[in-house]
Amino acid sequence: MQKPVVLITGAAGQIGSVLAEKLREKWGKEQVIASDIKYSPLAKKGPFEILDALDQNRLEEIVQKNKVTRIYHLVAILSASGEKNPVRTWDINMRSWMNILEVGRKYNLERIFFPSSIAVFGPLNEKINTPQDSVLNPTTVYGLSKVAGENWANYYAEKHGLDIRSLRYPGLISHQTPAGGGTTDYAVDIFHKAVKGEHFSCFLKKNTRLPMLYMDDALRATIELMDTPVEELTRGVAYNLGGLDFTPSEIAAAIQNILPTFSISYEPDERQAIADSWPSSIDDSMAFQDWNWKPNYDLNSMCIEMIDELKKKYFSNLSTALPKI
Repeated sequence: MQKPVVLITGAAGQIGSVLAEKLREKWGKEQVIASDIKYSPLAKKGPFEILDALDQNRLEEIVQKNKVTRIYHLVAILSASGEKNPVRTWDINMRSWMNILEVGRKYNLERIFFPSSIAVFGPLNEKINTPQDSVLNPTTVYGLSKVAGENWANYYAEKHGLDIRSLRYPGLISHQTPAGGGTTDYAVDIFHKAVKGEHFSCFLKKNTRLPMLYMDDALRATIELMDTPVEELTRGVAYNLGGLDFTPSEIAAAIQNILPTFSISYEPDERQAIADSWPSSIDDSMAFQDWNWKPNYDLNSMCIEMIDELKKKYFSNLSTALPKI
């Protein structure tokens, strides 16, 4: 198979910064162009372009110059941050996506990836094992933009024959990048506080159960989906993706099994209403059916790896800072 030439938009974000490394390992660093609105350390590790994804002319210039065949479009303002300025969130999330779709149509791109989210679901959905083909009734502008993005993707697939693939990500947990303004990001910040020996104040109630996934599993699912032959995929855009589900009190207990002095309190804020509208677990059986998707990490193995990696980050020069796991 001929190697694709990949462009990642929004590559400096939580997903893109790690995905770029994985794709460069897979295809070779010269095959993967990372891009973002401002300079990123990714530029030291391979091709990098400054790109405002709202600038279609600049996007086309990069696609033409590099003979891009695949795009992973990761530009978005997330749920909690998006509610602070809904009009700007809609503008950035949707205009950037329309630019990608038009470039895909104009240059007949081989394949495009669009990250959707559990934010497409809302209060009318079944909370437990939310089915693949549920009604979509989001309560945030971020969720609205993801529903519209899925619909536009299906439109361009049907009208113009574009191969567009998408995953409805749950909350993603990563040691490589900090929290990025999402409602599930407490499950990232909690590890940083725990490893640094700080108290953690959670903005959700202790028994708020949400779907989550460790970043390594999310990246593997993304790459597997994009590599699956199109004839093996039985649906259009947007597969449900699950993995873990837990509450703040459950993840806190798992952390305390490793770091017994860790402490947590609960001070719910406006993000609680967003979390309450989302599923507590996801039915991703269609992903298992179509490309044998299943996660490698459970709550305990994720906690062990997150704490171990963050110990290296914060205490790389202090061999006795924390006990070895």
